Amino acid sequence: MRVLGVGQHNDLGDLYMRLAARGHEVRVHIADADSQDVLEGLVARSADWRQDLAWVGDDANARARGLVVFEGTGWGEAADELRRDGYRVFGASALGDRLELDRAFGQKVLHDAGLVTATTTEVDGFDEAIAFVLRTRKRYVLKFVGAGYASTRSYVGVLDDGEDMLAALTVQRALWKYPERPRMVLMDHLQGVEVGVGAFFDGERFLGPPNLDWEHKRFFPGDLGELTGEMGTLVSYRDAERLFDATLARLAPLLSAASYVGYINLNMIVNDGGAWPLELTCRFGYPGFAILSALHAEPWDVLLERVVDRSGSTFATHDGYAVGVVLTVPPFPYPDGYARLSKGAPIVYRRDMTPADRDALHYGEMRLDGAQLVTAGQIGYVMVVTGRGATVAEARAVAYARAAKVVVPNVRYRADIGSRFESHDRAELVRLGWLRQ
Repeated sequence: MRVLGVGQHNDLGDLYMRLAARGHEVRVHIADADSQDVLEGLVARSADWRQDLAWVGDDANARARGLVVFEGTGWGEAADELRRDGYRVFGASALGDRLELDRAFGQKVLHDAGLVTATTTEVDGFDEAIAFVLRTRKRYVLKFVGAGYASTRSYVGVLDDGEDMLAALTVQRALWKYPERPRMVLMDHLQGVEVGVGAFFDGERFLGPPNLDWEHKRFFPGDLGELTGEMGTLVSYRDAERLFDATLARLAPLLSAASYVGYINLNMIVNDGGAWPLELTCRFGYPGFAILSALHAEPWDVLLERVVDRSGSTFATHDGYAVGVVLTVPPFPYPDGYARLSKGAPIVYRRDMTPADRDALHYGEMRLDGAQLVTAGQIGYVMVVTGRGATVAEARAVAYARAAKVVVPNVRYRADIGSRFESHDRAELVRLGWLRQ
């Protein structure tokens, strides 16, 4: 099979490497200029993905054998066009782009589907946001509307009177260097257990089983520090059906009408008032795709073709849990100073690294320099290390034992992935009826 990957940063590079290792021809287009060296020497490049569509398939029969994979948002209209032209396409759609990037629209769609939603107010620029918080004096979560905003711009309010939100908005306004006003949403803050539910959709229906995930977004253990996007995640393909049926499954008619093909995840806060949706991710999450693969009993090519060909309603997964840990180097999560501090640093492995350990290393911002792996890219997101086990404790132990075998100067990672689930979240989800005892 010929696989053409299209994205900004080569975020799915590990997936492409695994497809190539199984004998498939793979080319990857990296749109971002500062990410051109990501997995250089490890993944073949596409300079112009539209020109390489002929390489994927120049007639109907060839197109039906090739595969185009879109990594992220912003490619939706192009993906829909290719599907209409007969290409097999995984990921991206115009509907998916809008559901994820237009947060107010996403909340309306979820509300119309019968989910209980928190009050979300869209504001046009910092002045309007500040005026709104001054008028209402409540605790909010700030998120920006659209693509390209760093996760560190989001802010989760702490004070009930909104005073810290006002301070955060005022500082960001002073530092804003772009001519256009940013669109933002201020969502009422919710207390409870944060959990995500995700599944693959084949254009007509969801494939089973769905999965549950517990993300760890802040930089430091104990949920301190910057919002990084994600520092690690706990996932499971078991016991997700009740939460899935009550939430994400309700979007099936909308997704089917739009011929959505790919992965989709709904992040929520659950409490005594119900399951409150926070946001939809209409693409593979990073590092979520790599961590999920630790629980897949089938390789990526089999699963991707089953989705795009609608050739089955289920796929094989392992019992238990998987833990994924993101290994970073300074100055992650910021790009400033990366070239001076960490770019080009060597990546080596301890002698007791086994083949199973190596298979659990999911490469991120790195490249080959001769025969030596070194850090690359623009932010210091080196790799994701995974571990699988029958229990969370077992999966954590495996993941962290493997992480300890990776040696990179000044490597940093969270040491508590999955621990909150063990100490608090599992019991609370059982009490609320979303998990079995």
